[in-house]
Amino acid sequence: MKQLKAFVHRNRVADLVHALDAAEFRRVSLFDVKALLRVLSAREQEYSVELGDKVVGEVQVEVFCEDEDVARAVAIFREMGRTGQADAGWVYVSPVEQAIRIGGDPE
Repeated sequence: MKQLKAFVHRNRVADLVHALDAAEFRRVSLFDVKALLRVLSAREQEYSVELGDKVVGEVQVEVFCEDEDVARAVAIFREMGRTGQADAGWVYVSPVEQAIRIGGDPE
């Protein structure tokens, strides 16, 4: 099993989530995050008093999938996460050492 993680501009999240759902990826999590990424427009940026710098609100999207589904998931991230910039971010792929069910019978 693998964990895929990407930081996506807010305006790309809905299309990305719909595409992941259509491809039957069910282990998807979304987190609001602040990033120091390149902005698409000045309207995306805000000043963070805590960090003392300009930040951009992004969404961290995580997907857990079987090893054989990684290439398909990465392709969806790359297609649906595009912003028109040459560098719209990265998809990180990490191994999952164990996946243990909470409740029910253990697998």
